[in-house]
Formats: sequence, C-alpha cells, structure tokens
Amino acid sequence: IIIAAMQRDEVAIIGGGYTGLTAAYRLAQSDVPVVVYEREPRVGGLAVGFELDGIPLEKIWHFLYMSDTHALRLAEELGVRDRLVFHESSISTYYDGELYPFMTPVDLIRFRPLPFIDRVRTGFVALYLKYLRNWKPLTRVTAYEWMKKRAGRRATRVIWEPLLRGKFGPFYDRVIMSWLWGRVKVRQDSSEESGERLGYFRGGFGLLTEGLREGIERHGGKIHTGVSVERISKQADGTIAVAAGERSGTYRDVLVTSSTRVFRELIRENDEVTDDYLARLASIDYVGAAVMVFTSEQEISPYYWHNVNDPDIPFLVFLSNSILAGRETYSGKNLYYIGFYAPDDHRYFTEPEESVMAEWEEGLARMFPDFDAAQIRKKAFFRFRDAQHIVDLGYEERIPPYESPVPHVYLANFSQIYPEDRGLNFAIREGEKLAEMIRKRS
Repeated sequence: IIIAAMQRDEVAIIGGGYTGLTAAYRLAQSDVPVVVYEREPRVGGLAVGFELDGIPLEKIWHFLYMSDTHALRLAEELGVRDRLVFHESSISTYYDGELYPFMTPVDLIRFRPLPFIDRVRTGFVALYLKYLRNWKPLTRVTAYEWMKKRAGRRATRVIWEPLLRGKFGPFYDRVIMSWLWGRVKVRQDSSEESGERLGYFRGGFGLLTEGLREGIERHGGKIHTGVSVERISKQADGTIAVAAGERSGTYRDVLVTSSTRVFRELIRENDEVTDDYLARLASIDYVGAAVMVFTSEQEISPYYWHNVNDPDIPFLVFLSNSILAGRETYSGKNLYYIGFYAPDDHRYFTEPEESVMAEWEEGLARMFPDFDAAQIRKKAFFRFRDAQHIVDLGYEERIPPYESPVPHVYLANFSQIYPEDRGLNFAIREGEKLAEMIRKRS
C-alpha cells in the first residue's frame, strides 16, 4: 500500500546511472519536480565512483571518445570540460604466451600468429568496416560467421573468437555483426593520424557525476540513494505508484532506467502488461561484469589496453590507466584494471573476492613474468549484474519501445541503444531524449 502523499506533478526516475541522472537534470532545469531512486549508496551506475589508495576512481574503467559529443557538451555545461584530457591510446593483444602491439597496419603485418595472407586479409576487412555506412545487412548474420567468411577461419580463431567469447561467454556465436561494426566504428571515429585518442578526467568521472547530482538538487530535484523499488503500479486516477518502503510515492510519470530484466519484474502486475510484452522483455539476455582495480609500485606493461586472446589467462582485458593518463593523474601511482564478462551464474559472481583476485594475479604473472603481486598497494573487487546485453539475430524487432503498455511509465536503458553499444555518451543522449519526451507528453 502506498502511504506517501500524492504528488501529481512529479516525475520519478528509477536508477541513478547516467541516463537517469541526465533525464532528471534536464527535467529539473525545466522546473519539473523530479525524484531519483537509486538502490546503491551512490549514484553513477556503471560509472559509480569510489576511492582507492587516496585516488578518486570508477568501479569500471571509463573513457570518452573524441566523437562523444553529448558527453563533451554536458561536461562543458557543468564546468568540468577543462579537466578532460585526451590521451594517445596504445593497444596490444596477448596470444599464445606473447604480447603483440596492435595499433597500426604495420603491427598487423608483424602479427606472427597469423600467416601473412591472413594478416593482409584482416587488414582489408578492417578497412572495409571503417568505410561501411549501410550496416543493415550486418543485422542478418552473426559476427562469428561473418568474420569466418570475410577474415577467414584462422583470423577468426586467433583474433575475433577469443574476444567474442571473453565478452559474451556462451553467447559469443549469437552476437550479430552490426554490434561489432558499431564497436569498430566508434573507435575509428576517435582516431587521428597519430592513432586513437581517449579522454579521461583529471580527478575521475566523479566530477561529471557530481556535477549532475548538484545540478539536479540545485534545481529542486531530489535523489534517494540506498532505496530499492519493489514495484510500479498504475492507480485508479491514472497516477503511478512507486513502492519503495518509506520512500514510496505516487507520481505523474515514471522513467525506469534499470535493466530490461529488472523492469519486467517491476511492472508485471499491471493489467495493461500482456504476456507477449513480458516475453519480449525476457528475450533480452545479459552478461555481468567482474572487475578488479589495484594500485602498484610496479609498471607492468608499456601498453594501456591489453586484449587477452589466450584461454590460459582467466580474464578478458587488462588496462593500465597510468600508461594512458600518466601517473600524475593518479597521485604518482600505477593504476590497473582487470575485467571479465560472464553470465550471472559464473563462479566469479559467487566465489570470495580474494579467491578470484588471487587467480587473476596468477594470470598476470603468466602474462608478465616480472609481475610482482607483493608490489600491489591497494586493491578492490566489484561485480555488476546485467552489465552487457546480448545483441543477437532478430534483436532489432525485440527492442522494447520507450513507452511501456502502462501509460506514463517509460523505459530507457542500454538495450534500446542500437546499433550503437552501451556507453556513457549514449546514456547521456538517451537521458536527454527521454526528458524531452516526458516533458512534451505530460
């Protein structure tokens, strides 16, 4: 039973990630009373901040591309654009016990795990994807099959299959080629003649998150953290009740920015919600992310980004942020991330943190024989459910619309960003789009 007082002119936003925060900020700017519900202690979503070894960081690595116009405009508006610095990226691939630079055509030509003809073929495929504009045909074939046909079986086995397996686990051969094209395109759009350039805030992405939080509250909006929403129900008078314990309330409009899986459970009891709609929501699969962050006295590698294409190493990616942004960005320390994606029932989501981190440190020692775990200063481990949706065959037809069957209840999350993939820039874009939609239709 909803006990809170009726507030017909308010909008409730479920989820304090960047889509929810941006929508709340834009609505508050338009003098629309808004309330944000976030179940975690802090807002920020996948970019949520924390402090490690005295350094403000994000629990999952983040950066901006030079083409991320929505994020760049917001940073300018919030007064933190001058803290954003673009750095030259460096990429490597670890395969069969060796680390290879993987940034230029020359690096590809020198990539010994592939025969020369396959290196040339892979280069032509990359060039083709760079200039491809009509991506629609790529929705009808999986990335795995497309790459086997175009790049060849050997190149797929060495380069693409390990990345798809590492990112999507058992779903690796279901992901469609348009998803992979989108990832390739966004990275190429952020490149100059000297190579890819990635942006990082001096002081971390918490600067942007805090700017949004302050902006919402400055314009009269409210943010409730540490609050779990149990259900969303349409009332007889047309308002929408949000059941959230002591923070329950009744609102004119409700925007949900959580995963499609969570949204399904929140609204399923409403009469307007059909079995077909619930099945549509349930058809979108997810994998979760496990992340280790640590500081060290040791410089482990000269590269920023390490794609791990070796099944003997128990993680997908290893990042050296201090190589990208410089040690001065991190109080003179070396800062590293290790990342892994898998379904929520994978043992990395249930085993003790120390056990998983010890296994990953052993993996680093296999990659880098000089790695010394004793030089780790501080470390932390995080798990995120529903971190990446699976874009498979027929996905476009199953994307849920922004407007749900329940009047005045909206959904906006990464599953609707298509053909682009999840990312902070697109989360900001979607938040602005939904704020305008709600403002006009209410």
